[in-house]
Amino acid sequence: MSKRSVLVVAHTGRPEAVRSAQLVIERLGQAGIGVRVLDGEADQIGCTGVEVMPSTAAAADAAEVVMVLGGDGTLLRAADLTRASGTPLLGVNLGHVGFLAEAERDDLAATVDRVCDRRYEVEERMTVDVTARRNGTVMGATWALNEASIEKAERERMLEVVAEIDGRPLSNWGCDGVVIATPTGSTAYAFSAGGPVVWPEVEAMLVVPISAHSLFSRPLVVSPRSSVAVEVLPGTPRAVLWCDGRRTLDLPPGARVEVRRGAVPVRLARLHLTPFTDRLVTKFGLPVTGWRGRVRQPSRPSPPLADSQVADAGGAGGATALPGPDGAPEGGSGESGGGAAGGQRG
Repeated sequence: MSKRSVLVVAHTGRPEAVRSAQLVIERLGQAGIGVRVLDGEADQIGCTGVEVMPSTAAAADAAEVVMVLGGDGTLLRAADLTRASGTPLLGVNLGHVGFLAEAERDDLAATVDRVCDRRYEVEERMTVDVTARRNGTVMGATWALNEASIEKAERERMLEVVAEIDGRPLSNWGCDGVVIATPTGSTAYAFSAGGPVVWPEVEAMLVVPISAHSLFSRPLVVSPRSSVAVEVLPGTPRAVLWCDGRRTLDLPPGARVEVRRGAVPVRLARLHLTPFTDRLVTKFGLPVTGWRGRVRQPSRPSPPLADSQVADAGGAGGATALPGPDGAPEGGSGESGGGAAGGQRG
């Protein structure tokens, strides 16, 4: 039986991340689990008894999980290493928002214990494949977990682009750029540009113009089976393509960027099956004061009146009030009801 191994990726520019990596390596070693670190991080982490790996996709091959210590940027960097192998990423947030992270800094020791015990679930996140062409020639091809953005390269001039959905032209925009995002990326750059938040379970792509000078410049949500293209019109300034803020390509006038659903997802390890709504509230500090939850229902419905009861009531020459939700007669003038309005409803 092969030995278990975990790859540890850290933002070594932060002393806290280095200390956290050392703690993780120590606890994993005590549990008899082998630890890998990247060659570009080994000297800063400074631990012995670890396997130093090249900073390529091979580092994640055969690893059980990749523990990422840092913020979302560090996790996006680690996703480059794990996408091909399908090794799940488990992020511990040592940054600011850390929307992709599963645990916070105070939960570090418990998180390592969960990894040792294999107590986590794995979910897949949609990606996009991105191809840039000019005059039919491929300039470059890459992918993104969060978003692909086409942005102006010169501050003083707008881009002139035309957007296309499923091979049909949609609209020309004079703008600062266009963001094409996944549901995972809907809380990142697309959100800052005015796009909607899309729940991770929803399979879709977002098209969000940035500061467009157009009446039709609203964010769009399109099918994951659609193809989205943005062409940089001739005569416009050059643009630049960014994927997850990491991979970049210069786009001359006449270039075309095509985006489709990615063939390979990214896998994330989850410790808590927390509703996405709760994650939004926590990460963005949303105000929920005053929420009372679901309307309380009666514990047991009142039985229907029997035919004999209806007949008796009619024969007695009076009407019997049906019980309200609180058990008191509906609309009665009883002593506890406070007149025709009845008592306080539960």
